[in-house]
Amino acid sequence: MKKPRVFDRNFKEKAVQLGFEIGLKKGARELGIGTAFMTRWRREFLEFGTLSFCGRTSTRLNPEQKQFSKLKRKLKHELKESELELDIFKNASKYTSGGKLTIYDFIKNHTDKYTITKMCKVLSTDKTAYDKWNNQVISIIQRKVNLLHEEITSIFFEYHEIYGCSKIAAELQSRGFKIKSGQVSVHMQKLGLVSKLRRNAKFKRILPANPYVFPNVLNQQFNVEEPSMVWISGITQMQTAKGFLFLTIIMDLFDRKIIGWSLSNGSTSIETTIPAWEMAVQNRKIKKGLLFHSHRGVQYTNKMFSSKLDSYKFIRRSMSRKGNNTDNAISQSFFNSLKSELIDSKILRTKKQMRDKIVEYLENLH
Repeated sequence: MKKPRVFDRNFKEKAVQLGFEIGLKKGARELGIGTAFMTRWRREFLEFGTLSFCGRTSTRLNPEQKQFSKLKRKLKHELKESELELDIFKNASKYTSGGKLTIYDFIKNHTDKYTITKMCKVLSTDKTAYDKWNNQVISIIQRKVNLLHEEITSIFFEYHEIYGCSKIAAELQSRGFKIKSGQVSVHMQKLGLVSKLRRNAKFKRILPANPYVFPNVLNQQFNVEEPSMVWISGITQMQTAKGFLFLTIIMDLFDRKIIGWSLSNGSTSIETTIPAWEMAVQNRKIKKGLLFHSHRGVQYTNKMFSSKLDSYKFIRRSMSRKGNNTDNAISQSFFNSLKSELIDSKILRTKKQMRDKIVEYLENLH
C-alpha cells in the first residue's frame, strides 16, 4: 500500500506563497499536488499566519506557541458568540418589554436566522416553556369562539356601545353566523360589554354588591410627591381594519411614566390588567401603602385580578365613581394624546401595523 505523502512546514509555506503568485490551480500542477491541499493550506495561513502548519511537520511549535494558538482560537470563538448574542439582543429589544408572549413571538419569527437555544439563552427564556407554547394546539371550537368574540366586540364598538345582545345577534346573523341573542348575551358578559342604553335605563335590577368594587379614595388628587405612592390604570380599544386591539396601561402619578402596559386582541383580565401589572412590578418597586386607582371595568372588578393585588398585602384600592370619567382623567388624557397622534380615521391599519405603531410610541415616551 502506497504511503501518503507528508509535507513539512517549509514546503507548505512555499506552496502558499506560490499560490498567491500564480494561482492555486497552476501552483498545484507545478508542485504535483492536489488543489485541495493548496486551498486548505492557504485557509490555515490566512487564519493563523506564522502559527500555521503545527501538525505533522519537521518544525514543531514550542509549548508557549501552542498555548497562544489555543487561546487565540478560543478568544476568536468567544468574540463570534458575543457578536451573535449582541445581534439577537439588539433585534429583540423592542419585544422584551412586552412580556413573555412578545418574546415568544420574536423567537418564533427568527428561527431562520438564529437557533432557538441561543435566543432563549440571550433573552433569559426557558426553552421548555417556549416549546410548550409553540407546540400548543388551539382546537377548532376555540378558534370559532375567538372569531365570534372578535366579531361581537367589533359590532359593539362600531355602533358606539349602544347595541345590546338582540341587535348584535341580528347583525351576526346577517353576516352568516347561526346564533341566538341568549348566546350573544353570554359572550358579552364574558367580554365585559354592556350597552349604554342598559347602563342608563331607569329600571335596574337589584344585584348583590360586587365585593371587588372599591370607593374613590384618590378623589382626583393627581399630584403626588414620591414614586409608588399612587398608580393609575386604564384600558382603551384601538380600531384596525381587522377588529380591535386593547391597550392597558399603568402609570405612576409621581412622574407620569408608563411603568406597565399590555396590548392584546382580547379584553379579559388575563390579556389586559394582569400582564400590565406584572410588567409594572418588574419596572418599579412597590412601597407599602401604594394606592392603585382604576375605573370599574370588569377587568379590575373580578376575583382573579383582586387576588393578584391582595397577594402583596399592603396595596390599597381606589376606583372612579360610577359614570364619572374625570375621576380617571389622567389615563384618559394619555389615551387621547396617543390616538390623536397615531390614528388617521381615513386609514384603518392592520393589527400588526397598529401594534408596531403603539409599541414604538410607548418606547419613545421617556
